[in-house]
Amino acid sequence: MQPISENDSDLVGQIEAVGQRIAEVRQNIGRVIFGQEEVINETLITLLAGGHALLIGVPGLAKTRLVATLGTVLGLEDKRVQFTPDLMPADILGSEVLEESDSGRRSFRFLPGPVFCQLLMADEINRASPRTQSALLQAMQENAVSIAGQRHPLPSPFHVLATQNPLEQEGTYPLPEAQLDRFLMRVHLGYPTNTDEVLMMDSQQVTHPVDSLQQVTDASEIIQTQQAVKEIYVDPLIKQYIVGLVDMTRQHESVYLGASPRGSLALYRTSQAQAMLDGRDYVIPDDVKSLAYATLGHRVIVSPSARVKSVTAADIILGCLERVPVPGARARGGQPT
Repeated sequence: MQPISENDSDLVGQIEAVGQRIAEVRQNIGRVIFGQEEVINETLITLLAGGHALLIGVPGLAKTRLVATLGTVLGLEDKRVQFTPDLMPADILGSEVLEESDSGRRSFRFLPGPVFCQLLMADEINRASPRTQSALLQAMQENAVSIAGQRHPLPSPFHVLATQNPLEQEGTYPLPEAQLDRFLMRVHLGYPTNTDEVLMMDSQQVTHPVDSLQQVTDASEIIQTQQAVKEIYVDPLIKQYIVGLVDMTRQHESVYLGASPRGSLALYRTSQAQAMLDGRDYVIPDDVKSLAYATLGHRVIVSPSARVKSVTAADIILGCLERVPVPGARARGGQPT
C-alpha cells in the first residue's frame, strides 16, 4: 500500500470532522422524522454529492417535513413551490417588470422567483405542465436561469428536492426523461414501523419537535464538504465496475432505453459521498451496489413487452448487479487481490 500523503492526511481529518457533524445532523433530523433512516441517508448523500433528489411516497410520510427540517438543520435558505396545473414558469424562475423612475425613464427590473434559494422543494412536481416542469432543467443542470436573454446565477449550494405521489395519476403529467435524468437519486419513502409511529406520537404530545430544531452547519461548510467528497479515492477497477453496470442497463433484454453517461457520473459521485458518510477515504464495491437502484432506476425505461410481464426497473438493476463481476479488493495503487 502506498504511504498516506499530506493531502490524504488532510482528507482523513476532514472525513472525521464531517462524521461528527453528520452525527449531529442525523440526531436533529431524527427528532422530527421517524422510521426513515435509509431515506435520510440517501437524501444526505444527494446533498453531499451536490445533486438533486426526487422523493417518491404517498401523502403523510413527512416528505415536506423532511425538506423543511433539512433546511433548518443545515442552515440553508429553503423555499417551497406547490406545483399545480396553472403554475407558470415565471412563477418559479421570476420575471421582469417595467418600472418608471421619477425622471420618466423606463427600465426593466428583474424580480427573482422562489428558485433563487439554496434548497428548493418542488411539491408534487408532476402536477405542473411539462412547460413548467422544464423550467427547472437549466437551473438543475447549470445552477443558473436565463430570463429575457440574461443569465442569472443561483445561490450556492443549490439543490432541488422534488416530491411525487405514486398513486394519484389523474391530472398529472409524467416527468420527461430529460427531467428525470437531472435527478441524482430517486428516493422511495415507506411506512414507519409501529414502534416508530408510537415514538412519533410521544414526540408530539405537547409540542412539535420541529420547534426546537437547531442549526448544525451552514452553506459554506456544506460547500467545503462537497469539495472533499470529490477527493474520495475511487480505484480504476471500481470505475470500470460502475461503467460496466451502466452499460449492462443498455444491453439488458428487458430495457427499452438504458442509463446515460450521466448515470455513470451519478453513481460515481454518490458512491464517493457514501464512503465519506461511512468514514472512509476510498470507495468499495458495496457502496456502488447499495446505491445502484436509487441512482440508476429512474434512468431506465422498461420495454413494453417486459412491462406486460410485470418486470420493473428494480428487477433490471438487480439483474445487472448479478451479471457484472464485482472487482476484487486491492490496496491503493496496487494489484487486484
